[in-house]
Amino acid sequence: MDSNHAVETSPQVYARIGGAIYLIIIAAGIFGELFVRGKLIVSGNGAATASNIMAHELLWRMGIACDLLMHLCDVPLMLIFYVLLRPVNRNLALLALLFNLVQTAVLVANKLNLLTTLFLSDGTYNLKAIEPHQLQALAYVYARVHGYGFSVGLMFFGCTCLVLGYLIFKSGYLPKILGALMQIAGLCYLTNSFVLIITPAFENIIFPVILVPPFIAELSLCLWLLVKGVNLTKWNKQAGIVPGREVSAKI
Repeated sequence: MDSNHAVETSPQVYARIGGAIYLIIIAAGIFGELFVRGKLIVSGNGAATASNIMAHELLWRMGIACDLLMHLCDVPLMLIFYVLLRPVNRNLALLALLFNLVQTAVLVANKLNLLTTLFLSDGTYNLKAIEPHQLQALAYVYARVHGYGFSVGLMFFGCTCLVLGYLIFKSGYLPKILGALMQIAGLCYLTNSFVLIITPAFENIIFPVILVPPFIAELSLCLWLLVKGVNLTKWNKQAGIVPGREVSAKI
């Protein structure tokens, strides 16, 4: 097979696959954050947190696994967004992909903090020289570090949302409202992350309300791609494809 041969697929297929992948990402993210860490981590109490993790070790591990599944899905979704939105502006589509790539790399590395929390809570990894209460305190610190690492990753994802929102708004083949919602989501992510680092006490006031707009924006975009896809006629025009020819997207 000629290595220079371009693989051609309808942008509608990319949109539907992207919507399905995005849905997996959203579901996995909600499970890990709300139903695992939100349930097991007790704010300000290392002993209770370590006890919960040990009592529900499988659930903790499943949370980590779902997070990693989410990040695995991030990669093909980056490519899909690039393919769908590059007819609007190739350089900006690439910029969104790069921001997203950094976000995913940060969050994948951040999962090591969750594994370290597990190891310290377990106390069986040749750590008998350290007092149990000290191990519990360290485990809680690593769990907190994960929360901050998550916010650092979301700074880059906030930038991704801003660029994607602009491209969607300008595209003509996706609803402008989705573009506006994604840009609002990006501002919310950036605000939440910087507030957490600069003034953590205020972050406790605005969280989780500030993350409601991003949830609405991402779920709306996900469902639109899954159910409606793109307007093929307008995508065809933006991509410069001659009418009458098969509409396709080249990787």
